[in-house]
Amino acid sequence: MVARVRVQAEPFDLGQEHAALRCRPDGSPMRQIGAIATFLGTVRDLNLGDAVSSLTLEHYPGMTEATIEKILVEAEARWPILSMRVVHRIGTLAPGEDIVWVGASSAHREAALAAVAFVMDFLKTQAPFWKRESQPSGEARWLDARSSDHEAADRWRSDRP
Repeated sequence: MVARVRVQAEPFDLGQEHAALRCRPDGSPMRQIGAIATFLGTVRDLNLGDAVSSLTLEHYPGMTEATIEKILVEAEARWPILSMRVVHRIGTLAPGEDIVWVGASSAHREAALAAVAFVMDFLKTQAPFWKRESQPSGEARWLDARSSDHEAADRWRSDRP
């Protein structure tokens, strides 16, 4: 059985992640799935008006996975989700590389789409990742969650069931 939350340096296989959303933890297929929603985030080649040559991500091992798991549990408490998965990369990544993947399956699309949006909004603001962006000139800067990221997360806080 593969963990539903993974933080790893290695690239991930989108097909394998998608297929895993269709199965129970024991590997048997779930027939009641009517919708699968996913989000794939990639490293930008331009950010805040500057060219980006790489993005380096660090995390707090154990704490990061536990925080993401709590986010998934909250999403499952809000919507009738059948399965969820998150894969987030760490290390130094080049523009265009996949950085994060979130997937949810449900009987209906509304729940799956909302759950994926919820998870991404809280990953951006709650998960302990540190991001340093490097530019072709050799300059580097640390990135924080943007005010728009916090506003997106706040909309869920005011919409608690």
